[in-house]
Amino acid sequence: MSIPNKYFDLSNGTFSVKGVPLLSEVPTNVSFSPFSSICQSSDAPLPLLQRLLSLSHKGGFLGFSKDEPSDRLMNSLGSFTGRDFLSIFRFKTWWSTMWVGNSGSDLQMETQWVQFDVPEISSYAIIIPIIEGGFRSALHPGSDGHVMICAESGSTQVKASNFDAIAYVHVSDNPYNLMKEAYSALRVHLNTFRLLEEKTVPNIVNKFGWCTWDAFYLTVEPAGIWHGVNDFVEGGVSPRFLIIDDGWQSINLDGENPNEDTKNLVLGGTQMTARLHRLDECEKFRKYKGGSMLGPDAPSFDPKKPKMLISKAIELEHAEKDRDKAIQSGVTDLSGFEAKILKFKQELNEMFGGEESSNVSSQEGCGSCSCKAETYGMKAFTRDLRAKFKGLDDIYVWHALCGAWGGVRPGSTHLSAKVVPCKVSPGLDGSMTDLAVVKIIEGGIGLVHPDQSEDFYDSMHSYLAKVGITGVKVDVIHTLEYVSEEYGGRVELAKAYYKGLTSSISKNFKGNGLISSMQHCNDFFFLGTNQISIGRVGDDFWFQDPNGDPMGVYWLQGVHMIHCAYNSMWMGQIIQPDWDMFQSDHLCAKFHAGSRAICGGPVYVSDSVGGHDFDLIKKLVYPDGTIPKCQHFALPTRDCLFKNPLFDQKTILKIWNFNKYGGVIGAFNCQGAGWDPKEQRIKGYSHSYKPMSTTVQISDIEWDQKIEAAQMGNAEAYIVYLSEAQELLFVTHESDAIQATIQPSSFEIFSFVPVEKLGPSIKFAPIGLTNMFNNGGAIQELEYINCDSGAENNKSVKIKVKGDGNFLAYSNASPKECYLNGAEVAFEWLAIASANGGKLTLNLPWVEEAGGISDVAFVF
Repeated sequence: MSIPNKYFDLSNGTFSVKGVPLLSEVPTNVSFSPFSSICQSSDAPLPLLQRLLSLSHKGGFLGFSKDEPSDRLMNSLGSFTGRDFLSIFRFKTWWSTMWVGNSGSDLQMETQWVQFDVPEISSYAIIIPIIEGGFRSALHPGSDGHVMICAESGSTQVKASNFDAIAYVHVSDNPYNLMKEAYSALRVHLNTFRLLEEKTVPNIVNKFGWCTWDAFYLTVEPAGIWHGVNDFVEGGVSPRFLIIDDGWQSINLDGENPNEDTKNLVLGGTQMTARLHRLDECEKFRKYKGGSMLGPDAPSFDPKKPKMLISKAIELEHAEKDRDKAIQSGVTDLSGFEAKILKFKQELNEMFGGEESSNVSSQEGCGSCSCKAETYGMKAFTRDLRAKFKGLDDIYVWHALCGAWGGVRPGSTHLSAKVVPCKVSPGLDGSMTDLAVVKIIEGGIGLVHPDQSEDFYDSMHSYLAKVGITGVKVDVIHTLEYVSEEYGGRVELAKAYYKGLTSSISKNFKGNGLISSMQHCNDFFFLGTNQISIGRVGDDFWFQDPNGDPMGVYWLQGVHMIHCAYNSMWMGQIIQPDWDMFQSDHLCAKFHAGSRAICGGPVYVSDSVGGHDFDLIKKLVYPDGTIPKCQHFALPTRDCLFKNPLFDQKTILKIWNFNKYGGVIGAFNCQGAGWDPKEQRIKGYSHSYKPMSTTVQISDIEWDQKIEAAQMGNAEAYIVYLSEAQELLFVTHESDAIQATIQPSSFEIFSFVPVEKLGPSIKFAPIGLTNMFNNGGAIQELEYINCDSGAENNKSVKIKVKGDGNFLAYSNASPKECYLNGAEVAFEWLAIASANGGKLTLNLPWVEEAGGISDVAFVF
């Protein structure tokens, strides 16, 4: 059909945008409908509705019809070749990443969206598979350039044959506006989620935190946590939030005593068939005695112990893998393998010894419930943590969406739970082999009936809130699609569960105390984010390759950054992107730190006790545990959108962001690994792991993406500071692009600060603190005082700077005077040829009483 505004046209087997063919060979059973004809009502705020109304002609819906109803339907939307695209696809059940190509056949299975470059009209177009009725959809590759759409319900009892709006299309002359406008349209149309702009993010986004996962894995216990937090405080960086990750819950395996916790768990994987048998903390936390860590006889903690346990558990895991490979190879005599496994298990158990009963207390209270509640357990522990560590604002704990990895054990709680076998959609056949999936399929999910979802989450969360927990990290989110057969399909099951989760976080955790994880699929984003406002945008931080490539310790880190940067394009419309933790003593810790500094989200680490690089952390974090956070979420620059910065041997990942008084570009050499479509896994590409060159210029920053930044984009000139090279450059819009060569697993951060004229001759630009990766994030307030009289001695600059260390500014002439917190102080000014002026430096103290903020004034 032909659309009057001529933005889109579907006729004679061709789908065109502004007259340019986007898809050819479109089947006759495919339909296009303008946005206004499908979307009729919404609860979206009026300003959002009005904004969308003015843009509605730029979007519409694709549908298709079949003769026979089915629970899973596949249909071509047409074909394209020779047109560059950027896409996001699920490489695991839980995680998505970017992919580029130039044909419909280049797409990967379970593609969540595809953006096209349409240079003929200087525009960009996007196709987003969405939800209609009880069906969700994804894009798949077809033969001969065809784009296939798969609509599936997740239940053989839920069938359909006709769809009017199973995918959304949109066009814009700006790729970032394209994402913003398209997801705004879907928010209004679907009415099942809210945009990030409509929600309040939790306070942790502005702070530094510690997560226990890589420090302990499943061996986490109170004494270790206590010593871990104390490490940071003594090192001069106080965590403002703590995430007690997997390992604190009461879980056991089918066949074990239903009232006892499974003992001696260490690595992720061993717990994935276990289920919750009670909704509160496990025995090692229940036995914590209030005050025991505060007194002079506080239990000691050996920081080597978790590392020794983890090392031995890895040996055991490798031995089990060797046995499994032998079985697959047809080996019949497994006695040698079994003997080795038994030996490692015995050694592991001996290393645990009586640890679980002697960590903090061998008692569990006097027998009185009220005594236990107040004197023992998680409540006593969180109370002691806050008594000792005054800046610890938030304590979160981990749980899976279904409770534990294996759900809830039937009959163990007041909830109606049933072990449901898992059925994986054929759409995930193209995803990477994943231990979590293998284990969950092996054990099934102990699913609480969806009618009880509100009771389920409130029972867990109300208890946690009472014992001092302020939020949760909800993981393993996309298991629901495995178990939806008997529950009305994946859309209806998800709606029921997310309704319960939303209700509970609103009631128990201030409406936003939840970090979502393992959630990279459109079901979650379209159905689960009405209240959730922050979530992980990348797969886990892997400190080494679990598949054994020794170079993985390097290349996996670049892969992580690519996940986060490109996923933020769509996820950032709906939730605050969280780039995950890392370890500050990792070989590539600085590489990670550079990206976290400008990602615009929280900064947290998962350091082992005693395993810290405090000098590195202090380049990210103020002494009070807050961070110099950027004003937006980081996104790839335009010249990276249709490139592959992982293994094309030429593209450096560049991400842009804003500070209050400048813009920033981070250039990261992520080359050396990536997705292999044939092997269906992420692997190393060693030939790409080498130095790469790139260019950086003012226009790489998308100044118009934030109202407050737009004016900065129109400055006549800028000072650029390179944080790693420690160089100052003076540039204008007419200047040649800055050339840079970046080593593998290395980076450079370019801070762009508009140059201000003070009278006819003085030029000035504040850079910030050079001892912080995000220099400009330290500048809180900036005021130029420029007298109308033109008298040189009346020109001054007043700056509020947070943090201590080396303050740097550009000025083309030396100031007459400098004042720090009202007192005149000495400063240094040094002429720099590359900057057409000089650099002005001053050392700033941390004044606790002023919240670390210094008042700086220069008089010219």
